[in-house]
Amino acid sequence: MRFPKALMINLSLVLVLVLGLSGCTVIFQKGRRTDIEKISKLKNDLSELERAKQELEKRLKDEIGDKQVKVEMLEKGLVITFVAEVLFDSGKAQLRKDSTPKLDKVVNVLNTTVADLNIGIEGHTDNQPIKRSGWKSNWELSTARALSVLHYLGQTGVNEPRMAATGYGEYRPVALNDTKDGRQKNRRVEIVILPKTEKAKGDAQD
Repeated sequence: MRFPKALMINLSLVLVLVLGLSGCTVIFQKGRRTDIEKISKLKNDLSELERAKQELEKRLKDEIGDKQVKVEMLEKGLVITFVAEVLFDSGKAQLRKDSTPKLDKVVNVLNTTVADLNIGIEGHTDNQPIKRSGWKSNWELSTARALSVLHYLGQTGVNEPRMAATGYGEYRPVALNDTKDGRQKNRRVEIVILPKTEKAKGDAQD
């Protein structure tokens, strides 16, 4: 069966748009599921993240307004970025008591709107050397902070097998470290809601 040329072009454009926005990786297998069905599923996955983004922006309205938190859709997924000082005291990896209500707003969405998606927690620092805090390097500090957030999310009901923690230290900055404002932006924890990655059975070659 041959599809009209205009229909094939439209389907291709939709597929490219959905893949580009969602970051999903899809391998099609002839005869298993139609391309149209997969396009529809990708749209649903993207809508799920978009709904979560809208809910998080509503719940974290005050924090976003104060520039303590940022919610954005990136290639790697839906990213909730907390300025490190909102969660931790300087050089520490223990969550501040006043930080947990902010994290609770995220937990609610993780357990409802995107309850079937995995979560990455990433710790980041600026490039200032560790001096008095006792950490061997910024790697240890960033990893410990990511783990603190992971453990808190687990204690408040997020299914632990969904989560993974990573510390990147100073090596993935989002701003220059030569200003105070830039260093503050680099000291952060990102909670990343990951889009689904799908691979058709029988397509992998051993």
